[in-house]
Amino acid sequence: MDTLERALEAYAAVLEPALGASLPEPIGQLARLHEAMRYSVMGGGKRIRPAFCFAACEAVGGDLPQAVPAAVALELVHTYSLVHDDLPCMDDDDLRRGRPTNHKVYGDALAVLAGDALLTRAFGVLAGADGDSSRRVAQITALAEAAGSLGMVGGQALDLFAEGSEGVDLPTLQYIHTHKTGALFGASCRLGGLAGGVDADGAERLARFGALIGLAFQIADDLLDETGDPAELGKAAGKDRSRGKATYPRLLGLDESRRRMEELDRKAEEIATDFGPRAETLVRLARFVIRRNR
Repeated sequence: MDTLERALEAYAAVLEPALGASLPEPIGQLARLHEAMRYSVMGGGKRIRPAFCFAACEAVGGDLPQAVPAAVALELVHTYSLVHDDLPCMDDDDLRRGRPTNHKVYGDALAVLAGDALLTRAFGVLAGADGDSSRRVAQITALAEAAGSLGMVGGQALDLFAEGSEGVDLPTLQYIHTHKTGALFGASCRLGGLAGGVDADGAERLARFGALIGLAFQIADDLLDETGDPAELGKAAGKDRSRGKATYPRLLGLDESRRRMEELDRKAEEIATDFGPRAETLVRLARFVIRRNR
């Protein structure tokens, strides 16, 4: 077992129980809603954003328990976005993580409400965490900015506006991906660094690292949609092209997309060197997520 595998196992050991504990039990009058929340959160997934949060915390000398509330909040926000993205009015996906999507099991209306509840619960988890209140406020602010209209939601909106358009240029595509995906990756590293006690300059550098890897991750995702095996992906492939979505392969081709992905990784690794040997897991994780096959 290599260093990254050991780290991911350690992250999962603290994250999974905390995720379960953060969600209401499916009992009483709201059992169906709470069941829908748990269905998407506890149904597997790579937990990539929490992993970056933990790795960033370690990179600045922090311990895993310090980053647990932030890691939980990040996964709740990410899962809410997936539940909503899969809806018929958005990407209209039937499969997620190898299982029927939330709305296929619970219906569109309850899926919307489950996503809403996960988003708001994320901020409750951060607000109720122990520790320095100023760092907690900084974490809440960073997550709100990354998830909002100038971050993930804004990127998704522009992605919808661009769907089917033949006139999407590279700056527009970069804006979409930087905000739709890169913003939450940046927040993951920033929140982890803040949990570990990093100063404002260090938090900014970690956020930059995360944003670069997030953009590379989205290019990798675009490439997988073009070339991946649906059995390994756990969802249908080729949907981006069929819907006329703006993607790097569609605009630049496969080879140039891969080259740009590798360049983003190189720039991110240059930032990681500022944190010394403690950032080794952060770098290994970045390499792993952009070279994955699912």
